[in-house]
Order: sequence, then structure tokens, then C-alpha cells
Amino acid sequence: MAELEISHLGKSFGAFEALKDITLTIQSGEFICLLGGSGCGKTTLLRLVAGLEDHNKGDILLGGKDLTAIPCHKRNIGMVFQSLALFPHLNVGDNIGYGLNLRGESKAVVRKEVDRLLGMIGLDGLADRQVSALSGGQRQRVAIARALALSPDIFLMDEPFSALDAALRDQMQIEVKRIQRALGVTTIFVTHDQREAMALADRIVIMQDGKIEQAGPPDVLYAQPQTRYVAEFIGTNNIFDLTFTNEGVLFGETNLGKAKGKNEGVLGTHSVAVRPEAITLTKASKTGLIGTLTTQRRLGAVIEREIDVNGQTVFQSAFAGQGDGFAEGDTVAISWGPDAAWVIPA
Repeated sequence: MAELEISHLGKSFGAFEALKDITLTIQSGEFICLLGGSGCGKTTLLRLVAGLEDHNKGDILLGGKDLTAIPCHKRNIGMVFQSLALFPHLNVGDNIGYGLNLRGESKAVVRKEVDRLLGMIGLDGLADRQVSALSGGQRQRVAIARALALSPDIFLMDEPFSALDAALRDQMQIEVKRIQRALGVTTIFVTHDQREAMALADRIVIMQDGKIEQAGPPDVLYAQPQTRYVAEFIGTNNIFDLTFTNEGVLFGETNLGKAKGKNEGVLGTHSVAVRPEAITLTKASKTGLIGTLTTQRRLGAVIEREIDVNGQTVFQSAFAGQGDGFAEGDTVAISWGPDAAWVIPA
């Protein structure tokens, strides 16, 4: 497998600039998720890598080779579309072996590869079945096997599970990760579902307005967002606009005490992210950050709460049975540990 290098890539559709100076290096065997809301440019970027669109500026290199002048069918890239695009007139085996047949491989080679892939995707013995007789999850597996049959240098997936129900979606995520690890194929996966990205990716690339906001491992993006957009996009987060002074940290007119831990010595006004699970609630005192518990709901083993603090909603979560018992309408004090608050750099 080869390293993919994307350098200063730009794409415009008329006056609309869909991608703006995208630079990204993807290592061989890496699983990358492009994550962002609708219209952020993630599918456009995928289509440029596949050769389904031409870029206006920048470079795309695969193993040091410029892909610009290479048509999509000669890039050795496998792709699973959102619509799957299986051939309804062909059975499962012929769908999977379609590319190999076009390549001119012998029937014995095609059959052997089809059988190998059917075993890998858990559909042994279904080569002669019509795709119309398959379930949604089975059709997903066939589309994946067809894309992998040509041993692609890069495997691209454009929101392939968006039409599946939640349980099947979770199952397919596990299957795709297992197959990708077994083959070691470099994979780029487009999704708008942050939970899906967190479950699958070695690195997540968060995009907004045609630009990369931040790229990194899921745990780093969760704990150390570099922009307010990332902090608000990944999971649930509490963003406090705090002023750090020599006398203490101020939330409005409330002094929260001296900054400690990794934020000790910080001065000025900053946006600070604190995850709900890092928030501690206690019975209200006369000092500190005081609010009113407005919503409380139990979701299995976890209790999620919303607290109104001077018009700002603060989210808190904890395992059931941890801490004091609270009821909606209670006045509570909010606090967090010194290392739980992350000052957002931008």
C-alpha cells in the first residue's frame, strides 16, 4: 500500500469554492474518517481522490505518483457509494467478480477470489444468489467485497451505512473495521455521524466550509479540540467564556478561584471546554458556580442532567448511584477538577 499526499487542494464549482487549500497526508494502512455537516466538502474531497471530479489547484500523490492525469478507472481505487450501485441483473458472485472479469482474469482466478471474499464478509455459499434477495446488510457486504476484489491501493466509502437501522449500522461498522484490519488497506470513510467516526477511525478529519478544522486520533479531538467548532461538534461539551486574572478565574462576576493544573498561569479571556462527565454537582453553597437543575433523565446506567446557570445550559452526566440525589428544580453547585478544563486555542 502507498501513502496518499494531498497538498493545497482546491475545488470550485463556478463561483462556489467547495474546497479551500486542503493539505493532508494519509499513511499506508490508515483508516481515516472525513467528518462534518452537509456541504462541508467531505464528499467532494473523496470524489477528487477517486478521480470522479477534477481539482482546480493543488496535488494528489499516491506513493509519490501524481494522480492528476490518471483517469478514475486506472487509479486502482475501490469505492463504495451511498447508493451501493450493485448490478441488479447479476448475482452476488458476478457482482463481486465484475472488475476482475473486466481485467481479463481467468474464471478460476475470479471464482477463487470471489469465494475468498465471500468468506471474509460472512456470505459463504451465496455466490449464485440474486442481490435482490439479500438483506440490506448483506448488500452492503457485497458492495464492500466488489470494491476490494481488485486489491485497491485505497478504499473509499461515502456514507455507506446511512440507510441502515441503528443495530445493523453498528454491526456493519464492526465488520468494516475487521475487514480493513485484516487486509491492511488504506481507507477513507465519509460520514456525518460523529459516533460512527469515533468507532472506526485511526484519525478523524473534521471539515467545515471546505476547510480542515482539525485532524487527529478520536481521543485527542475529544479531549483537546483546537477550535470552538470542533469542541462543539465532537460529543456534548460545555463551553464557558472565562476570564483568567491574577485574582482568580471569572465567570461573569462569579470568581471560581485560582486556576490550577494545566491552565495555571493563563491570563485573559478564553473559551474553555469541560465535558459533561467531568462536571460534579453538590448541594448549593453560598459561593462558586450556582445553577438550577432543569432537566434530569436516566438513560440506562447513565443519568444526564441540564443545569441553568445565568441563562447558560450546563450539561452533566454521571453513572446512576454516583454522588448526591437531585431532583428537578434543585439549586446545585457546579465544579470540575483542575485538569478537566481545556482552554481552546482558537
